[in-house]
Amino acid sequence: MPESTAGAAVDVTLVQRRTVRVLASGQVLTGVAFGSTLSLGALLAADLSGQEALSGFATAAVTLGAALTAIPLARLAAARGRRFALSIGNVAALVGIAVVILAAALRVFPLLLVGIALIGAGNAGTLQARFAATDLATTARRGRDLATVVWATTVGGVVGPLLLAPGEVLGAGIGMPRLTGAYLFSFAAQACALALYVLVLRPDPLLLAQRRDRESAATVDVDAVVDRPALARYAMFAIAASHVTMASVMAMTPVHLSHIVAPDAVTLAVGVTIALHVFGMYGLSPVFGILADRVGRIAVVILGQVLLAAALAIAGTLPWSQAGVLVALVLLGLGWSAATVAGSALLTEATPLAARPRRQGRSDTLMTASAAVGSVLAGVILGAAGYGGLALWALVPVAAVCLGAVAVTRRR
Repeated sequence: MPESTAGAAVDVTLVQRRTVRVLASGQVLTGVAFGSTLSLGALLAADLSGQEALSGFATAAVTLGAALTAIPLARLAAARGRRFALSIGNVAALVGIAVVILAAALRVFPLLLVGIALIGAGNAGTLQARFAATDLATTARRGRDLATVVWATTVGGVVGPLLLAPGEVLGAGIGMPRLTGAYLFSFAAQACALALYVLVLRPDPLLLAQRRDRESAATVDVDAVVDRPALARYAMFAIAASHVTMASVMAMTPVHLSHIVAPDAVTLAVGVTIALHVFGMYGLSPVFGILADRVGRIAVVILGQVLLAAALAIAGTLPWSQAGVLVALVLLGLGWSAATVAGSALLTEATPLAARPRRQGRSDTLMTASAAVGSVLAGVILGAAGYGGLALWALVPVAAVCLGAVAVTRRR
């Protein structure tokens, strides 16, 4: 059936249920692929460059790739549909994985960054899946459908890092470059996600929603939210600052673990640590959402900063303890989750409907671009002051968010 006529021949409720299942499955697959990139990027950067101070360029590249392609992919989705945009993102990630493996074989550091940036572009497409879950959702189920897709990210994000050790064994067995074995799983997962979107995500949820909207003669004024730009700016700052804190420390943790763990146990230690960190980022997000509804958005943003500060305190005082680093990374993920969930809700309710896409796009760009810069600086700080020094410096944005909350609360 042609896509353009799908709106008249399908049960939208059934299409939405199927769409959510497809998107959730795709998030599991792309999460597996992206989890390996997060874990191995810093190690590969340090290995190919020969300087640990440059290890942060890996996370900087992946976040910069996402920042530069988020808006173009969103425009592509509006013009050609979600399936096309998600598929383009997957193709970019597949090319990026191949480039990373080639860079490791040739030992060319700049080429490695190009490959990681392409994987980041793929991740920008993956992030659109949560919005695709709302295209056909009713008001009563929009949050639940969105949460289902977000939760699926947890599964892939936890499983991906745990495949590092078996990936290295498999890669070594077939003669792949050092530290790239796990990318075999990444490539397979991305390829399966691409096939899933191309073959199964039909009809396209956004194109069907647009057709239904054009065919509907009724209009409803839902733009009753008062514009509060100062509060929206604070929400954007809180999201970006919390992301910088999390990304900076997380990006340097694999490199730091390579110094405190036996050489033959590094990939396993990194995989377990990052897997638990990712679970902290996504696993309890529904809990923080409920808290934000019940006790207030700013209160949960502050709770996130308390968790981040606790993580940094443990990392700063127990930098040579593998258990201490593990606990710190879990708390770091939980703090990020609380601040991001509550900050996103605050940004939405402080912005009229007509301005939401623009502000939300700016927020995502600010978040990813700031993390790119922060990751580069984190590598320099790690080389100069060590892991404990990095944790101390990461307290600066935490303090800034707390001071901003005081100012905004007084103004309100």
